Amino acid sequence: MNIKQTYLILIFAAIGLCSSLSAQNLRGVFRQLAGSTISLRGFEGFETYRIDSTQVAPDGSFALRYEPSDYGMGVLEVRSQIFMVILSGEDILLQGEVLSPPEGVLILQGKQNQQWAQYASEQPRREQTLSAWSFLQQRYGTDSLFVQQQAARQTIEQELVRIRAEDRAFLTSLPAASYISWYLPVRKFMEAVESLLQRPEEIPAAIERFRTLDYGDSRLWKSGMLREAVEGHFWLINQLGIPRSEIYTEMHRSIDLLLQGLQEDELRLNAITDHLFALLEQYSLFEASEYLALKVLNEASCTLDSDLSAQLESYRKMKVGNIAPDILWAAHRYLPAEVKAQKLSELKANYTLVVFAANWCPHCQKEIPRLAARYPDLKARGLEVVLVSLDETPEEFAAFAGSLPFISSCDLQKWNSPVVKAYHVFGTPTFLLLDSDRKILLRPRSTTELETWMKQGGTED
Repeated sequence: MNIKQTYLILIFAAIGLCSSLSAQNLRGVFRQLAGSTISLRGFEGFETYRIDSTQVAPDGSFALRYEPSDYGMGVLEVRSQIFMVILSGEDILLQGEVLSPPEGVLILQGKQNQQWAQYASEQPRREQTLSAWSFLQQRYGTDSLFVQQQAARQTIEQELVRIRAEDRAFLTSLPAASYISWYLPVRKFMEAVESLLQRPEEIPAAIERFRTLDYGDSRLWKSGMLREAVEGHFWLINQLGIPRSEIYTEMHRSIDLLLQGLQEDELRLNAITDHLFALLEQYSLFEASEYLALKVLNEASCTLDSDLSAQLESYRKMKVGNIAPDILWAAHRYLPAEVKAQKLSELKANYTLVVFAANWCPHCQKEIPRLAARYPDLKARGLEVVLVSLDETPEEFAAFAGSLPFISSCDLQKWNSPVVKAYHVFGTPTFLLLDSDRKILLRPRSTTELETWMKQGGTED
């Protein structure tokens, strides 16, 4: 071996040693888990990933490793049991019989995990006691039987102040640079969101708290709370109890703030936009989903995922108020006897629902029969239906649309169909409601939503 080869071996050995030293150990002894496979997973945005796994030894011991890149929250999994840990760059040592319930796990090493266990033990008791004292405060403040008891009211108020101060003191005692000092206040806030329905006067302040979150912060992405942060944020806005137009104004403001820190981060912008877009569509908040789509398409400085881009582009090209392209019936078609029109623009109807669906689409198999059942009533109210099938053979098209009571057309080109491309369709079923001039009025997700819109006279409120 020459000197150069020896030198290279030493370099690689040193690199390997440094890599090994940078990793941290998560060890434990759980006798009842002997022989089981235990794994450690980390969080990355809306997903989890495997960090390490091993088999628990006969004496119940195990050892796992995690890297600095795993900094954040982790979850131990074994036999459907889970135990959350903070992966903060410190060695962790656990002991117990099983992982669940967490109260039975001793944390023998790992300062931040010990602090978290202490807070997890104490805080629920504080919250329960606060709830009890708050009830008494209300009773002594409003009930004529107790309202004159000034000394008791003062004692109640003092105890409320003391408990809240005790909680703040614990949180402020945590090292400012530690992960737990960021995680605990945010975790506490997330857990309180649902209970705000009982205290609606606090909802606006909670929305502002959501707006101060940095949705590009790696601590949030590694916390397992990103889904709660995005969904809780917009769920609360929808609970404000204000007119729909004002709800949308608030959502648009939140979208602006949420996306601020993501413009230079391609992966995170795509992930959050994709999740939020699907969420808004799921709850029929179409004006907000359209706003999100147009904002990202017009302002994003990084590249969008191609599938996401196609979904958003559909909103730009086919947004409410635009004129939908004309549709010439294809060679494969089923027309009711009274229909003489050869294309969409020749139909004489107050409204036309254009539907893109297919025999191979499971959701279409459920939704299109519902639409067919409601068609006589819809037609009586001045609505016509045009189904554009994405099937690829005449047999599939016939099996799917042959017995439907409305216009059905198929050119057997699936996603390559010129009509599908002209309408920027990216999924089935897709619905677009048009007026007599082919202006897009609504992008409903179902027959039920269409009927609700029509019953309300063409408004969302």
